Amino acid sequence: MTDSGWKPVLAGLAPEAWESEIDVYETQLVLKKRGKIDDRLFAETRLRRGAYGQRYDNGKRHDGVESRELIYPQKDLHKGPETLWDAPGMQRIKLPFGGVTAKQLGVLSELAEEYSDQILHVTTRQDIQLHFVHIEDTPDLMRRLAAVGVTTREACGNSVRNVTACPIAGVCRDEPFDVTPYARALAFFLLGHESGQDMGRKFKIAFSGCSQHACGLTGFHDIGCIARLRGEERGFEFYVGGGLGPVPHAAELLDPFVPETELFPLSEAVCRVFSRLGERANRSRARLKFLLKKLGIDEFRRLVLEERAKLKPDPRWTSFLSRLNEGAEAPRPRSVEQNGESEGPAEGFEEWRRTNVYEQRQPGYFAATIQLPLGDFTPDQARAIVDLMQRYTGDTLRTTVEQNLLLRWVTEEDLPRVHRELVAIGLAESGASGVSDVTSCPGTDTCKLGISSSRGLARELRRRLGAAQSELPAEARGLHIKCSGCFNSCGQHHVADIGFLGVSRNVNGRRVPHFQLVVGGRWQGNARTFGLAIGAIPSKNVPQVVDRLTAEFAKGHTEGESFEAWIARVGRKSVKALVQDLVDVPSFESDPDFYRDWGDPRIYTTGDQGVGECAGEVVSPIDFALAACERQIFEAQLLLDAQKPHDAAGRARAAMTDAAFWLARERSPELSQEQPEDILREFRVHLADTGAFDAASVGGRFAHYLFRAHEVDLSTVTSRAAHELIEEAQLFVDAAHQYHVRRSTLTAPEPAR
Repeated sequence: MTDSGWKPVLAGLAPEAWESEIDVYETQLVLKKRGKIDDRLFAETRLRRGAYGQRYDNGKRHDGVESRELIYPQKDLHKGPETLWDAPGMQRIKLPFGGVTAKQLGVLSELAEEYSDQILHVTTRQDIQLHFVHIEDTPDLMRRLAAVGVTTREACGNSVRNVTACPIAGVCRDEPFDVTPYARALAFFLLGHESGQDMGRKFKIAFSGCSQHACGLTGFHDIGCIARLRGEERGFEFYVGGGLGPVPHAAELLDPFVPETELFPLSEAVCRVFSRLGERANRSRARLKFLLKKLGIDEFRRLVLEERAKLKPDPRWTSFLSRLNEGAEAPRPRSVEQNGESEGPAEGFEEWRRTNVYEQRQPGYFAATIQLPLGDFTPDQARAIVDLMQRYTGDTLRTTVEQNLLLRWVTEEDLPRVHRELVAIGLAESGASGVSDVTSCPGTDTCKLGISSSRGLARELRRRLGAAQSELPAEARGLHIKCSGCFNSCGQHHVADIGFLGVSRNVNGRRVPHFQLVVGGRWQGNARTFGLAIGAIPSKNVPQVVDRLTAEFAKGHTEGESFEAWIARVGRKSVKALVQDLVDVPSFESDPDFYRDWGDPRIYTTGDQGVGECAGEVVSPIDFALAACERQIFEAQLLLDAQKPHDAAGRARAAMTDAAFWLARERSPELSQEQPEDILREFRVHLADTGAFDAASVGGRFAHYLFRAHEVDLSTVTSRAAHELIEEAQLFVDAAHQYHVRRSTLTAPEPAR
């Protein structure tokens, strides 16, 4: 890779057009400020430029980190936002395949220092995000990025998002060939391409060099490409229709071998079919995975091949193949100083080398992971890393889907030097990709959809597990833990060994932060196996849950048995029993800390109701009923484990129906639980069609899950379909909790004064 970065001359939107496009965006900002552009139109405009709104609270984040206090003297953020222009937001920056040069990282460090809260954040899609950026600063920020070959175009919005790839591609010992140039070329080919401008939702693409590891995570992408050889011919195992979100779908095989010459046109055809036939009215069902589920893989394949045949030949489909080696990485020539004597290894070097260093297929070279706590690093740390790159590596750095950085082309002799310099900047933590390297989405820190503090929880887990790492059994050190602040799965909790999904519960009239415990997912094998939630745990009890699960796994697994396999063998019932006593929440008076989220000193809810002074707490029948619905969902999981998908689906559907009955019964007291048709009708009339049910759920639309469940022929349900129905039932019952709490709050009498 050259110093200025790879020049994407094959792009659908060429670099020379970037400046004029930013000019257009800046004009749109002016028109919006004058009230000349519709709010919805401008929202999509800024999202396509990577500019997001974010949660805002007095100009600071609540994750317990003093360094996140804003240093932004030219803005008075403590007045509180009144308009789009007053409230800082988030700027997402695309890094195709996670690649970044020294010059680009230097510019990113300057932007973080000048325009944001002095933090660069690596996402689970290998992007960089800057938070607390004011929208009037975004055009200048974008121009400075464009000058070094980086764009924010289509980092968000209904578009082709950042194309991700295995961070060790090109140096991996198992890959048949390097997927980096293909990921890079496809990313710029689709940038601004007409086939991606009319999508109903976002579209994600990933590349992996092999199928056995997790580096590329192709198993849950809209398009997933795994490198394959047919003799000497290069090609890709081509998957479509994967996705996480509220209900995860594993990608399905479209073609076992797509020649490299067909990679671009086939990808374009998939995008065009999705644009034409994807859902538009209901955004919660507008991803490609739902279209694939509706059509089936055979019909979808037919439509894609039909679309491919219609495409007019484009020289860009194959012209990039003659330039695959352009910008190829190479080690930096060694200096005389580097060849001289050096100090001995710093403390902790051997453990860091064991857990953070990967031996490249190129003899004598290594890739070293820089573990970033929660994906964060500062401008000063970024500049120090630039210095490391310029002295020790081949101007090569990659971000990873586990929110870390990867230095490549480090010689064995330089490993102790690199480690010592990482120690000096506070980034030499060992245990990369292990149990203490917890992944998290922003959660309630900055995300408007966050329900529970996933960052705060992840920070606490990192602290505890990191301190106890040397005492942990070897079998538990390699587990993956991932936290999401809501059902959207940005923290990728579905594919973790132990995952957590943020929810809330109503306890004695007060809201309490909780996390659904998700087990049974699998990170390896490109993350094609998804876990299921087995119960909601109070946020403050989650660390104890992790302690028990890791200890029990270490004690009870057989040699070579994965955590996923152990869960399947011992059964979810046993796992739930192991943590059942941690479900209870003490009263507010006895332990108010349970009513605060991690890293936030405030009480979790600002709308606390008065608590009666009677001897016992009054619990409504609906609270009992919804708890019973959660029990039914868990029973459905046990039936699925017992290879009874028909019964499992029936139990999950019954859980949704019972929840709907108790909510609809408030409006229709004569409603009978024995008449499903009446329940559906009353729920539709009073809660679904009015929008009341979905409005109570933060960011979700789940009412339709109930009606679709009753359209399913239980006698034909497959295990996969039953798995999805259980996921949907859990989301529906969680939404029922939120609706009940909201309605109770609105109808509660004023407390006595």
